[in-house]
Amino acid sequence: MELNKGKLNIMTLTQKILAKAAGKDKVVANELIMANLSLVLANDITAPVAINEFSKAGFSNVFNKDKIALVMDHSMPNKDIKSAELCKQCRDFADNQKIKHFYDVGDMGIEHALLPEKGIVAPGDVVIGADSHTCTYGAIGAFSTGVGSTDVAAGMAKGLAWFKVPAGLKFNLTGKLPPTVSGKDLILHIIGMIGVDGALYKSMEYVGEGASNLSIYDRFTICNMAIEAGAKNGIFAVDKETLKFLKGRINRGYTVYQPDENAEYEKTFDIDLSTITHTVACPHLPSNTKVAKDLKNIKIDQVVIGSCTNGWLSDLAVAANVLKGKKVAKGVRCIVFPSTPQIYKDAIKKGYIQTFIDAGCAVSTPTCGPCLGGHMGVLAAGEKAIATTNRNFVGRMGHPTSEVYLASPFVAAKSAIAGFITDGGDR
Repeated sequence: MELNKGKLNIMTLTQKILAKAAGKDKVVANELIMANLSLVLANDITAPVAINEFSKAGFSNVFNKDKIALVMDHSMPNKDIKSAELCKQCRDFADNQKIKHFYDVGDMGIEHALLPEKGIVAPGDVVIGADSHTCTYGAIGAFSTGVGSTDVAAGMAKGLAWFKVPAGLKFNLTGKLPPTVSGKDLILHIIGMIGVDGALYKSMEYVGEGASNLSIYDRFTICNMAIEAGAKNGIFAVDKETLKFLKGRINRGYTVYQPDENAEYEKTFDIDLSTITHTVACPHLPSNTKVAKDLKNIKIDQVVIGSCTNGWLSDLAVAANVLKGKKVAKGVRCIVFPSTPQIYKDAIKKGYIQTFIDAGCAVSTPTCGPCLGGHMGVLAAGEKAIATTNRNFVGRMGHPTSEVYLASPFVAAKSAIAGFITDGGDR
């Protein structure tokens, strides 16, 4: 690990990373740059489009077979003939190009948990992915952002991408979250506060002693949902919590950057974490937030616990602790999706899977299926679900008249037992 202590000064954390990738001493907000890429990511839905464009443009070889990641997670295991054909196209391309980081049934996990878990992403990296929640990796001090499949095709071919350097929004965090309140509650609170376009093409940078009090898994959740406020990326500086997560995972050198104290931010938000409470995003926007205890008599049909946002072992631990010795309410379907095979195995060892099954939950292999209304949890007309996922647009999980409420694993598990939305307080 190399610590950069101001060789690239008077910049935000994001700007320092982009300056290095562009080979420049300094970049400023709204400047157009061409940056070298550390990793290019796509999945079974977006990769085939990129592969087609890659071939149409006349490219025959990727720029670096070790810097491409293809993760078959959205329609896996394959739900129909079309999804099977798309995955076959990805398999053939990965085999032909000798792609090192290709993940299929058996070792596939949900991409935004799998890549950090396997140490494929490191601090200071510049990552693009044909998936909007690629911004997750800002939790470990990387610049990562979602792009279109055509950009991924160019990235796979050349290892380069154009960026407009984002202006920064500074979130100065103090204090600690109350017991059972999590990073999911915090990011829903923030999105409710600034709106779904409140950070449009901005960098959401989290600083302060409160940031250091957040677990790495809270940080993954917070950065994952930066796009739900319209942000280009979300990011935390590397600290002891980050290094603890990275230990034993990263087998290559990387550079740690810190924002300058006098860096220019477009706006600063001061948030006392002790004031955050259980928060729910109601249909049909992540910004339509309400305090969980204020929601009354909203009966639910389905609960989803997992996804790239809240499928870490710590999330499953929270849900299992709530569900232990309890039963899912009659008429409610509760589905649990560990984010990776390793998380699944660890959850088995700790007894969480047994707890879920005993409570009446269905436990699935890792998949993105229910989050996007693809499979394994599609909602019928008029049904309501509470989910630990990241998006609740019209028709997101199925029928256009269905409704999705976003919440933390704690609130989702409490609601599964009650049969209506609750954080366990008075109805």
